[in-house]
Amino acid sequence: MKRMIDLVKNKVEMLEGGSFKYTGIVDETIHLVQEKQLKDANYWKLFVEQYRKGNVDDHDRGWRGEYWGKMMRGASLTYLYTQDEELYNLLEASVYDLLTTQDELNRFSTYSIECEFSEWDMWSRKYILLGSMYFLDICKDEELKNKLVNALVRHADYIISKVGDEEQGKIPVTKTSIFWNGLNSSSILEPFVRLYVLTGFKRYLDFVRHIIKCGGTDGFNVFEAADENKLYPYEYPVTKAYEMMSCFEGLLWFYRVTREEKYLSAAKNFANKVIESDITVIGSAGCTHELFDNSIINQFDPAYDGIMQETCVTVTWLKFLYQLLQITGDKSYADHIEVSIYNALLGSINTEGNERINTTPVFDSYSPLRKASRGRATGGLKDIAPDTYYGCCIAIGAAGTALSALSSVGRTEKGFQFNLYYNGIIKTKTPKGNNIEFGINTTYPVGEDIDININLDREEELTLDFRLPFGGKLYVNDNEIDTDTVTRVWKAGDKACIKTNLKIRLLKDTDILPEAAERKERYGVLLRGPIVLARDARISNDLDTPLAFQTDNEGYVTSKFLETKAPFRTLLAYELELEGGKYTFVDYAHAGRIWDENLPMAAWIIINDKI
Repeated sequence: MKRMIDLVKNKVEMLEGGSFKYTGIVDETIHLVQEKQLKDANYWKLFVEQYRKGNVDDHDRGWRGEYWGKMMRGASLTYLYTQDEELYNLLEASVYDLLTTQDELNRFSTYSIECEFSEWDMWSRKYILLGSMYFLDICKDEELKNKLVNALVRHADYIISKVGDEEQGKIPVTKTSIFWNGLNSSSILEPFVRLYVLTGFKRYLDFVRHIIKCGGTDGFNVFEAADENKLYPYEYPVTKAYEMMSCFEGLLWFYRVTREEKYLSAAKNFANKVIESDITVIGSAGCTHELFDNSIINQFDPAYDGIMQETCVTVTWLKFLYQLLQITGDKSYADHIEVSIYNALLGSINTEGNERINTTPVFDSYSPLRKASRGRATGGLKDIAPDTYYGCCIAIGAAGTALSALSSVGRTEKGFQFNLYYNGIIKTKTPKGNNIEFGINTTYPVGEDIDININLDREEELTLDFRLPFGGKLYVNDNEIDTDTVTRVWKAGDKACIKTNLKIRLLKDTDILPEAAERKERYGVLLRGPIVLARDARISNDLDTPLAFQTDNEGYVTSKFLETKAPFRTLLAYELELEGGKYTFVDYAHAGRIWDENLPMAAWIIINDKI
C-alpha cells in the first residue's frame, strides 16, 4: 500500500521520512514535543477511552473525540522527521487499541446514538479519519494497514448512510451542528477526499460533492464567496478561523483529485484575502478569540486586549499554506510559513514547563500582541478523566512543529525546491533515484548567510529552486546568479550561498491604517527578517513608555543598537539606545514565557511618532 502523501502528485513533494537531520531550535522543539507529549502512553490510553465509553460528549456536547486524531496526525508527522522507534511503537499500539472501540454499528464516536450527528460529533469523526490516514503513511505492518482501512471504510459508510442530501431522507452536513452553522461538520470534506483516493470508492467523492454543494455553512456558501473574491473572510456570516481554513484544506484536496481549476482558484483567493485582512505580524489570526475579525487592523488597537491568536489557527494556517505551496510551487507561501513558525508557533511552546489545570501543557493556546501575559487560558479545554484535562491547541501543536522541518525542502519533477533554511544535513534521492546530500551551514535567521554544500554520487542535471528571503542574493560556486532557479549539471563539491539583509525595520500602525495617525496612542513593532522583536517585563517593567525611533526613508531603524544577552534564553536580544534611555528587545517567541500576569510582554509597543 502506497503512502497517502504519494498518491496525489504535486509540484513539490515531501521528502521521505528520515531525510532531515537538523540542529537548532526547530529540531530541539520537535524532540521536546516528542519526549514531553507524544511519548506519554497514558494520554494515548485516555484518548482511546473516550471512544470506548461511547457517550462522554453527550452531557456538554463536547469535542473530546478530536484529541486522538489530532495527536495521531502530529505524532505521525513527527515520526517522519525523527524516525524514533519508541514513538512508532506507541502509535501502533494506540491504533490497535482504537480498533477495539468500533461499536456494533461501525461507529467511532464519543456521542451516543441518541445524540449523534449534533454539535461536535462530525468534527470528532473527522479526526478519527484524519489521524488514521496520517498513521497509514508511516505504518510498517500491511495487515494492520488493511484492518485500519477496512475499519475506516465501515466508519465512513455509517456516516454517509445518515448524512447527505435531504431528498434522500438524510441530514444535510450543515445541519449536523448548531455551532458555527455547521462549518465544523463540513470540514470532514478533507478525510473523505483522502478516503476516496485510498479506496477508489466513488460514494466518498459523491459525499464530498454534497458537502461542497452545501457550501460549508447553513445559509451561506463560503466556497462560492471565495470564488467570487469580493468579501473578506471576516465579512462572512460565520468567521470561525480554524474550522473555515480546515474546509478550504479539504477543497484543495478535492482540487488535487478532480483538477477543477475553480476550486484551486477559490482556495488561493481565500488565502490571499486572509493575508490581506487577518494575518498579523506574528503569522496568525484572530484578535477576538479564534475569529477572523480584520486582525491586521485590530492587532494594534488598544480595544483588543483579550484572548487572541489561537495556536489551532496558527497550525491550520501553516498546513493550509504548505498544501498551497505543494500544489502551486509558489515560494511566496513559504514567506508566510516562516513568519508563523518563528513567532506564533515557536512562541506557543511551553519550554519552561509552566503548570496549569493539574497538568503541564506542551503548548500555550493563545499569543498576545499588545502588552499582556502569555498563558492566560487553555483553548478547547475538556476533562478526559478525573483531574485530567486536555485542550484543542495542546493536541494540534505537534503537527505544526513537525511541518516546520518537513516543509523546508521538497522534491520537484526536475530537482529540489528550498523553502526554509535550517542548519543540518538532508539526505535523499534525486528524481532519477541517485543519492544526494545537502549540507546546510547557517544560523539564519539570526545570521544572514546560508551556505549549502552539494554532494552527489554522480554528476546530474538538476533544477534547484531557492527561496531568497529578505533581499537575498544567490551565489553558486562564488558566482552571483541573477535568478532564484538554477538548472545545471551539479557535481560533488558544488556550493550555493544565499546572502540576506536582516536590518531592523519599524512597522508603524499608520503603515497599515493611515487613520491611526489621529489616535491618542500610536503603536509600532520592530521586525528583523522573519522575527518580530518584543519587550519583556522581566528585563524592564516600563512597557508603557512611548519610544521614539529614528528611521530612514524605508523604515529601517537608524537608532544605535547593540547585540546583548537577556537573563533567559532567546534567539535574538538587542539593546537600543533611544531618546530617554536604553531599551532591550528580544525575539517574540521567547518573550513572556514565564506565564506571569505581573510580567507581561509586548510586540506592538507605544511609540512617539512626533520626532
